[in-house]
Amino acid sequence: MAEATRLVVGQVRGLHGLNGAVRVEVLTDRPEARFARGAVLHVEGDQRPLTVAWARPVEDGPGWRLRFDEVPDRAAAERLRDAYLDIEVDRVADLDAGAAYWHEVVGATVRDSTGAPLGTVAEVYRAGETEVYVVRGGPQGEFDVPAVRDVITTFAPERGELVVDETVLDLASAPVDAPAGVPAQAPRRRPRWSRHGKGGGKSEPASPETPT
Repeated sequence: MAEATRLVVGQVRGLHGLNGAVRVEVLTDRPEARFARGAVLHVEGDQRPLTVAWARPVEDGPGWRLRFDEVPDRAAAERLRDAYLDIEVDRVADLDAGAAYWHEVVGATVRDSTGAPLGTVAEVYRAGETEVYVVRGGPQGEFDVPAVRDVITTFAPERGELVVDETVLDLASAPVDAPAGVPAQAPRRRPRWSRHGKGGGKSEPASPETPT
């Protein structure tokens, strides 16, 4: 049975030229598919279609340039400035078995092998080909969980739960306080696009466990 899902896949960051083209910050790991000619996008919360006439990566910087059939000129494109763009997909067809969208993983409780809570997934980012879940709010403070088989033993975002092998992550020992007088580390920089909670990327550990 089809299960329609709207995914945010980009944000309009500026206009380009006089023919209605826009520059889009990419919020998906599949821009070639999401922005393909003929794909129908929407402004988030708006049912009016935006049919992709053409799309291409920006040659000299990040992002993509898109033009829509329904946006004939720069004046018409003004309403798109800073808007989030989403696309409707069939969740069943779009996802591999056992996979989930990033926004479905955010908020899941992370537990160790004994069932003790370690925090919740606060955001997702990509490091090379590996997705990484940022966990916050637990006794160990903030830490990263790479979405790989050796680390995640149970992947069940549909019930709000991930179980990790704490020994692989070296979480068994108590956290060590920084010495007095040593300034706190600056927050780690991550790709800005990947932090959007509604992003169209997928979360696919190599061996998610089937929920019971």
